[in-house]
Amino acid sequence: MNLSATAKPNQAEVVYVVDDDEAVRDSLTWLLESNGYVVRCHASAERFLQSLQSTDKSTISCAILDVRMPGMSGLELQERLTAENLPMPVAFITGHGDVSMAVSTMKRGAVDFIEKPFKENDLCGLVDRMLAKARIDYSQASQRKITQSLLSKLTGRERQVLERIVAGRLNKQIADDLGISIKTVEAHRANIMEKLNVNTVADLLRLALSDPQPN
Repeated sequence: MNLSATAKPNQAEVVYVVDDDEAVRDSLTWLLESNGYVVRCHASAERFLQSLQSTDKSTISCAILDVRMPGMSGLELQERLTAENLPMPVAFITGHGDVSMAVSTMKRGAVDFIEKPFKENDLCGLVDRMLAKARIDYSQASQRKITQSLLSKLTGRERQVLERIVAGRLNKQIADDLGISIKTVEAHRANIMEKLNVNTVADLLRLALSDPQPN
């Protein structure tokens, strides 16, 4: 899945706007929808989080957050999204921003921080960047799930053999490490290659090293 930052928005992609100011929500909705984006607005961070509970997790999305809102602030919402494993690119729009606040949001992973009033092209460019990042993040997360699913098929002994293959150990060394015969190591290697659906050692290493979980 290799989608560029200039890919056109589609119905599967959603731009969330979270701002307690109705006029701002209406303005952003009109501006973004007139440029072809699907927009979902929420008046508070709490309502936004509640809506995500019934949202398809495979939806490509990003969020434009107001910094200062009654109840949960935009910064606190950003932290909640991360803590609850609901990652999506976020950016902040505010009329009360300052340099230190901008630095704080960027350090927490915000894509950008812009102040009102803003130009239409700047906003659309920002949304394009966020959705492009969301596509990449989703693709990488999907690949990790596939990798973990494949690795889960391995037996305990096969995982031990795989760990040593990744470490660069030869068959004889693996046999000595595990107290088994070289032929048994070879049989395990063949099973590992088959279960992981790879044909070369290079592909095997690439797949094993892409797994963030310990083998």
